[in-house]
Amino acid sequence: MQAIVQCVQTSWTKLSRGGPEAARRNAAPTAFPLPSRRPPFVHEVRMDEQGDFQPRFDIRDEERPDSPVKLTAADGLLRVRVEVTPYGMPRRWRRPPARRIGPGEWLRWQVNYRFVGCCSGEWNYRLDTLNIGYGVEGAEVFLGTPTHIVDERAELF
Repeated sequence: MQAIVQCVQTSWTKLSRGGPEAARRNAAPTAFPLPSRRPPFVHEVRMDEQGDFQPRFDIRDEERPDSPVKLTAADGLLRVRVEVTPYGMPRRWRRPPARRIGPGEWLRWQVNYRFVGCCSGEWNYRLDTLNIGYGVEGAEVFLGTPTHIVDERAELF
């Protein structure tokens, strides 16, 4: 399977919910150039408020078992399904169906969450942007316009 998955995870607290701090958070990219590797691989990027939204990179040969991205190749297409964490709010009772992408196509799937700290009760937020390509080439492929978009971002209050 010639799949490339780029997981971009951005997290923040209420300090970055408004004003200049929110502008910094919103300026965080949702895609990055890919490393020079042959597929399949997973390119993980994490950014957080504490680290001034500076990206930290990790590369894996395959998805971790706990990954939210579930891929299946069949009939020349790649079936992409994203599972949401059961711990985040808001609850998503109705979800978009899995998407199929063909060779040379890529999908951007975005989902956001609000979490409540178990001891402090403080709210934390996260945006997951999943860029998934099937048979795509080029380091900057995810910097362009996606072939398919699934937007599960919700009002987080």
